[in-house]
This record gives sequence, structure tokens and C-alpha cells, in this order.
Amino acid sequence: MTAKSATPASGAPGSKLPHELDDRQRALAFFTVLTAVVLEVADSTIVNTALPAIRDGLGASPSAMQWIVAGYLLTLGSLLLLGGRLGDAFGHRRLFLGGVAGFVAASTLCGLAPTPGTLVLARVLQGAAGGMMGPQTMALVQLLYTPLERVRRLAFFGMIIGLAAIVGPILGGFLIALDLFGLGWRLIFLINLPVGLFALAMGRRTLPLTGEEHHGLAIDLVGAALFAGGFGMILLALIQSHEDLGAVPAASILVGGLFAVSLGWRRAVLRRAAGLPAMIEPALFALRSFRWGVIAAMAFTSASVGFLMIFAVSLQQGLLLTPLATALIHVPFGAGVMIAVGLLVPRLLPRMGRVLPMIGGALMIIGILATLAQIRGDVAGGPLLAATLALAGIGFGTLSGPLGPIVVSDVARTHAGTASATLRTAQQLGGALGIALVGSAYFSVAGHDAAARLAGLTPGAIMVASLLAIAVLAVSRLPANLFGAGNKPAAD
Repeated sequence: MTAKSATPASGAPGSKLPHELDDRQRALAFFTVLTAVVLEVADSTIVNTALPAIRDGLGASPSAMQWIVAGYLLTLGSLLLLGGRLGDAFGHRRLFLGGVAGFVAASTLCGLAPTPGTLVLARVLQGAAGGMMGPQTMALVQLLYTPLERVRRLAFFGMIIGLAAIVGPILGGFLIALDLFGLGWRLIFLINLPVGLFALAMGRRTLPLTGEEHHGLAIDLVGAALFAGGFGMILLALIQSHEDLGAVPAASILVGGLFAVSLGWRRAVLRRAAGLPAMIEPALFALRSFRWGVIAAMAFTSASVGFLMIFAVSLQQGLLLTPLATALIHVPFGAGVMIAVGLLVPRLLPRMGRVLPMIGGALMIIGILATLAQIRGDVAGGPLLAATLALAGIGFGTLSGPLGPIVVSDVARTHAGTASATLRTAQQLGGALGIALVGSAYFSVAGHDAAARLAGLTPGAIMVASLLAIAVLAVSRLPANLFGAGNKPAAD
């Protein structure tokens, strides 16, 4: 029985099963889920434009500025897979509503934070709430629609997620310039309160019951802790490498983090071989398209998140632009991304295959290097800067747009959800890694006066270009005929 042919049960949508909702109720539920997704994704980039204001308002150090961004991405990425398992165990509706409530509470703490340390802690909690909320959104969409209906909804879903990430820095600049009630940068977090409370109220009214809950479902908490702790130690070593870490050298912390991650991987392999649940599915990495696609996505996200941070910070710290002016300079980049994702990728990807994202990566490298070189030379606007930003945006879209379809191109339908969740996890952790690598390269050289703050753009640009080169190299290892009939996963 489909949703269209079912006879709606009495009571509110929240007391019904997914197949008992009519079209209007499903549309409202979909809108509610989409609202929460926009909150989660936008908060990963909206803070970029506010970092200089936060530095001035709270006296945040360069490492604290990095942690404000990386802490959110770290817990978000580390807990996405665990959040999905908890949703299976205790119900996706329940975990979604709990995640939204936690996100609102953490956003409030962010907006009221009196010190940099409090803000970093609040951002970590905000990411953790997002890690509980995020996986339920995709699961709820799958429950709301039939496989055929789902295709168009998920395509729209992906487009909105991409736009939310790009619009984040622009929205952040406008909110700071608005300075409502004298809140300044705090408004970028407090704006989540009305939006989140709206999503929470709508969720209680519109989201259906998600069927039988599997309370006995085993969850690998030790594996989740190993991965989260390991990546946290890696970030700590990279971000704090130029500061005093006490008796433990940064190199030792880095080695410890790498060991914890490798131990988590070995644990996953052994548990899956024994038929036990694990945080990741190692068998997916035997697929050439999945393995190299995830590496490309992780390297690309590291480069793009790192670039967007040092771009926004240098415009304000180095060129002394206002947050609003900084937001407006982002517009050509966002336009380039939309042109690429909306027009170029759908038309060219089926014909060009892996060549398209490789060209996109090259264009992005050229556009970013040219953009940062102009800022290094005190150029704060003009048609050439707009053109190089648009070129970087087109490269961004033509590299990132194909990665999702590429990663799941050879994945069996039974593992599609796990593959998508693993990709999202790699992207979020890649973003945190990019903040650590690119941010450390930038802040280790940048001085205290305006001119000296631009000096860090040179090593920062080199790091971004290197990460993008890794992404392009990974794409080049993909099968040449990605979407052709009868394409077989290579053993490689």
C-alpha cells in the first residue's frame, strides 16, 4: 500500500506510520526535516565570517579560532554513524527531535559564551547534537517516500545541502552587520533558536512514527570512541603544534591519534568478519570507486573548508573589511558553484566521467591561488577578483558535485545507507582536518598587524593546493567508465 492509496488514520501525523500520511502531511514532514538539515550544514560555515569578531570580542587565540570551527566538525563527523545506529535502535523520530532540542540548547550556549573555551565546548556539543540529528533526516526521507519518489526528493536534498554550505559565510556577514539588539557575532548562533524551535514544534506535529524500534540492536561504542578520540588527538596535535602542550610533545599526541584510528579500523574488520556490528563497513573500501571517491571527498573538503576560513579571516584581519563586505565578496564564488552544480555537472558528467571532476579540481586550484594572491597584494575587490572567485566556485561545483554519485556508483543497494553515511563522515572529518592543516599553516606565519596577517596566505594557499592535488589524484584512480553499463568494481 502506498501513501497515496492509504486511508489516513485518525489523530495527528505524529501518531501515524509513514504510509498512513497523505501528500500534504508528507510534504510538511519533508520541509521539517529539510529545515533541520539547513541548520546543521550552515553552522559548519556560517562561523567563518564571524571569527575575527569573535577574536576581538572574546580575545580568542588563533588555536581557539580553529577549534571553534574544527570542534563542531569533529564531533559531527565522529558521531554520524553512531547516530544512525542509535536511530535504528530507538526510533528515528525520537532521535531527530532529541537532536534538534540539543542543537538549540548548544546554540544558545554558543550565543551566550563568555570565554573562548566556553564557545569551543558549546560548538563541540552543537556538533554532537548534529551527529544525532543528521542521520535521522535521510532515514526519515526514506520512510516517507517510495524508492521512485525518493530520487527527486534526495536530489533536491543534496542541492539544498550544498547551497546551505555556500550561503553560510554570506549569511553570517549579513547577521553580524545587522547587529540586532547589539548582539553582533552572537546573532549567528542565537538565530538558531527560533528556527530550531520551529523545527522542533513542526517535528512533533508532522513527523510520523518510524515503526518498530530495535532496542536489542548492538552498537559498537568502543569503536566509535576509538575513531572520535583518535581524530581528536590528531587535530589537537596539528592545531596546537605551535603552542605549548605541556609535558607531552605534539608528535607523540599525533602518533597516539593515528594509532587509535588504526586500532578502530582493525576492530571494525575483525568484528565484521565475526558477524558483529561495527561503526564502519570495511568491505565497502574493497570497491575501487568507493575507496578513491571517499579519499577524494575527504581531501576536497579539507581544502575547501580550509580555504573558506582563511579567505574570510584574511579579508577582515588583513584588508580590514567589514563582515558585510566580506559576505558580499563571497557572492561570485557561490554563483560559480550554483552554475557548476545546476548546469554543468548534470550535462557533462555522464559524458566525461572522471575527467570532469579532475578538470574541476584544476580550475579550483587556479582560481584559489589567483584569489589568495590578489588578497596578499591588498586587492579587496574588482572584476578580476570576482572572476577568479567565480572560477574557483565553478571548479568547486564540478569537483564536488560528481563525488556523491561516484562514491555509491558500485555500492549494492543493501549498503547504500551505510555508504552515504560513511561519505558524510569522511567529509565532516575532512573539514576538521582542513581547519587544522590549512589554519595552522596560515596562523603559524600570520603576524599581529594587518599587513603581517596576510603573510600566512602563502603557506595557507600551498596547503590548500596540495590537498586539492590529492583529491584530483584520487579521482584519477577511479574507473574510467564510472556509469557505463556493466561497469564492474575493480580489485585494484
